[in-house]
Amino acid sequence: MSAANQTTATGTTPTDAAAAGQMIEVRDLVKTFGKLRALDGITFSAERGTVLGLLGPNGAGKSTLVRILTTLLRPDSGIARLAGLDVVADAQRLRSLIGLTGQAAAVDELLTGRENLELIGLWYHFPKREYRRRAQETLERLSLTGAADRLAKTYSGGMRRRLDIGASLIADPPILCLDEPTTGLDPPSRNELWRLVRQRVDAGATVLLTTQYMEEAEQLADRIVVIDKGKVIADGTADQLKARTGGATLEARVANPSDLDRASALLASLSRTVPPRSNPEQRQVSIPAGQGTGLLLDAGRRFQEAGIALDDLGIHRPTLDEVFLSLTGQPHDNAEPPSAEVTP
Repeated sequence: MSAANQTTATGTTPTDAAAAGQMIEVRDLVKTFGKLRALDGITFSAERGTVLGLLGPNGAGKSTLVRILTTLLRPDSGIARLAGLDVVADAQRLRSLIGLTGQAAAVDELLTGRENLELIGLWYHFPKREYRRRAQETLERLSLTGAADRLAKTYSGGMRRRLDIGASLIADPPILCLDEPTTGLDPPSRNELWRLVRQRVDAGATVLLTTQYMEEAEQLADRIVVIDKGKVIADGTADQLKARTGGATLEARVANPSDLDRASALLASLSRTVPPRSNPEQRQVSIPAGQGTGLLLDAGRRFQEAGIALDDLGIHRPTLDEVFLSLTGQPHDNAEPPSAEVTP
């Protein structure tokens, strides 16, 4: 739901400095809860018209950070600015610039879906005709027109989630904070949300996205910040983060386990700087694939000439899941959303 629901919209616009550059600036941010140091000197930034993906294991501090950036929680120290406005000193002015979707859908169950959205437009002081138009457009975008005039308490979990997301979009805020926005959505609804996010970014919005789905981060994020134990442990594009795991590899799986040593020697002759990595259980051997498809073709020809039968030969590129595991030492919770939620 829009952060504007905590104060009267003032018509605030981003500062001139933010309009031309950074829309999110976080520097040395610290937040503690008793002895727990939830945020321990977090620093990052995001430019206007981009999506910044925020990843981290459970308890890393992601939700605490989102609450601070949306003025719902005060930091102990450090600086956080959105659109050039300080999240503490300028909190009231800033709230009208932020659209927030939290981890749990925040809708009024005693209102209809349409009334929920129109109420957000009323908080923004839109004229009646305008907030009704925006509510109708949002219902259509999120495939909720058939349930628009039903009470929200009759909605399924996925429908409530879509309604909550719609509330954060209805005022076209310049900054969107989406905290695991597609949890509980069926695949078509998730794809529709991705399309809406891209449209908003193309129109100049800046998006902070936390997600538990690696595919979502790779599809949407221009840059990714990984935090663990309250600290930033990686910052870069998806390709840059993948390169930290060693980059692409050429992998060969022999048909006969007795050929594994020969296959390893063959690949060693193709990679004179890095020795091959062997996995006897998988009958697999690999080397860095810096030369790309040229190396693949050369290796295939040499295996054929040597009479080494293969079950598989290809170039493997690291996934964000592998990056996450490499950086944090634990797998990411990347389960698919529940499939029971369907669009009515």
